[in-house]
Amino acid sequence: MGNDFNHQPVLLTSTVEALQPRPDGRYLDGTLGGGGHAEAILQASDPSGQLVGLDRDPQALEAATARLSKYGDRFTPIHTDFGSMLDTAGERGPFDGILLDLGVSSPQLDHADRGFSFRHDGPVDMRMDPSQDLTASALLDSLDETGLVDILRRYGEEPRARRIAKAILDGRPWTRTLELAHCVAESSGYKNSRTHPATRTFQALRMAVNDELGQLERALDSALALLAPHGRLVIISFHSLEDRMVKRYFRQAAGENSPKDPFGHPIHPPAFVLPHRRGISGKKADPDNPRSRSARLRTIEKIPQKNPQ
Repeated sequence: MGNDFNHQPVLLTSTVEALQPRPDGRYLDGTLGGGGHAEAILQASDPSGQLVGLDRDPQALEAATARLSKYGDRFTPIHTDFGSMLDTAGERGPFDGILLDLGVSSPQLDHADRGFSFRHDGPVDMRMDPSQDLTASALLDSLDETGLVDILRRYGEEPRARRIAKAILDGRPWTRTLELAHCVAESSGYKNSRTHPATRTFQALRMAVNDELGQLERALDSALALLAPHGRLVIISFHSLEDRMVKRYFRQAAGENSPKDPFGHPIHPPAFVLPHRRGISGKKADPDNPRSRSARLRTIEKIPQKNPQ
């Protein structure tokens, strides 16, 4: 499976430009995947830049470690989720740049045995870390209608959540992805949709199984704490839930909602600044990569604080 992770990274050029790697820098890739972004950072910080790579998918970590072995001790892989970066990688900081690519990798989606896809038959699994106990099938077995409707609405923004949830619960237990996808398609009533009728439902279940928004919330606090002065946190998101969370967090950290004096100046100078307030659109910046169409890259930079006199 290792070679399968060598796909084209999303917004690669924009990511490197945002992180501004340098030879004496220390960097953290919290979503290592196949190592494409990490390799570009190591190349740009040659000959002495250091990079720590995190991933909770052991198959991705193995593939990336093999790919980046030529960089020797400049690269350190760690099997963990990015929400735990403060505990697992904190002692290696502070970092001059931290990257989070929140997308699910193509190998995870394309391999039926991972259970992420509604187009390929496989177990109803959806775990990014196969050592995790909770699978999508087990989650569905444990939910009542109220709980499932909440997941479909919160994580999938599914307008027909109630009718879909009822059909799913009536058909339990679920063991195969194509059967589940067919149930969603039949119960939803969507006709001639541009996307598969099960897209939002599968997204919602995947996010719930892997606690993706919880991971992101923990990672935001940790990443800003781990940045060195002038260090940058770069996040690539792929749907509105994640992007809204990142946008609000970044703007708050940059002091946009902070109290101001009568002249419009912040009473408490912010500790962070936004190099690109609106972010960078993948559709515009990386048009040749189909996976970039829905992506948005946002950057925040830590401002050095003056020592009190």
